[in-house]
Amino acid sequence: MELTQIRYFLEVASTQHMTRSAERLHIAQPALTQAIRRLERDLGVPLFAARGRGIVLTEYGRFLQERLTPLMQELDEIPSLLQTMAQLEEATIHLNVLAASALVTEAIIAYRKTHPDLHFKLSQHDDGHLYDIGITTRLFYQPPETASKHIHVCTEQIYLAVPHGHPFAARAGISLDEAADEGFISLMGSRQLRHICDRYCREAGFAPKIIFESDSPAAVQNMIAANMGVGFWPEFTWGAVDPLRVALVPITVPLCRRDLILDCRHNKTDSAAVDGFFAFLKGYFMPNAKPQIFSTTSH
Repeated sequence: MELTQIRYFLEVASTQHMTRSAERLHIAQPALTQAIRRLERDLGVPLFAARGRGIVLTEYGRFLQERLTPLMQELDEIPSLLQTMAQLEEATIHLNVLAASALVTEAIIAYRKTHPDLHFKLSQHDDGHLYDIGITTRLFYQPPETASKHIHVCTEQIYLAVPHGHPFAARAGISLDEAADEGFISLMGSRQLRHICDRYCREAGFAPKIIFESDSPAAVQNMIAANMGVGFWPEFTWGAVDPLRVALVPITVPLCRRDLILDCRHNKTDSAAVDGFFAFLKGYFMPNAKPQIFSTTSH
């Protein structure tokens, strides 16, 4: 069955009058009659029967009308539904957040204060491609030869976080190999920051002794603050620390840092909303944009 045949059939089934249906469909009556007869031949059953000078639906016709009517209603609604979806999609920013999730959440909360009509959807897919803005991190990032306004890279230092009162807390700097015998509070191995920190430990000549690990950065921070062990603390994406509980000690050897990469993709017809938030996010990811609190004895 062709869509035009279905529309013609439902119109005739509604009026049960060929001439009136042809007028409403703006086609000639003979053409409509031929279309209905062709549909009946294709289906192999009569859909209409003559009654006096008019026509009525057969049992097959009534069955077909009952089945096709809701389908056609759904088909007719699709254009408006798609337009509604498109309008909502233009107001929704999809984020693939593989790093700095807490900072991204803060940025969204701050941005929505002045853009309340925007919606945000966050995902965490290593191989995801269908997003507007992606946030990831790497040890070393080689930017393209030609600078792109759609990719922003910022670098943050990684400190060794130790409980207040720890022997390292008063140090102005530390070589990472000095922490080889410490118990480490760490992120789960699937997190990108964990891979980076493990790499630096290997470079310092040891494998970290993990005494607690979690997939939650907040849990790692709280465990370090509770004097359960030491850990790595990114410069600004994890926020400030309480200097009465935690000291952040600069690691002098090796130079521990990571690159945060913000990637903006123009997947929408109108990317103005995405571009606006991307510009805001770039400013939010500047190290000096977030207040930092270090132990008064750390440096």
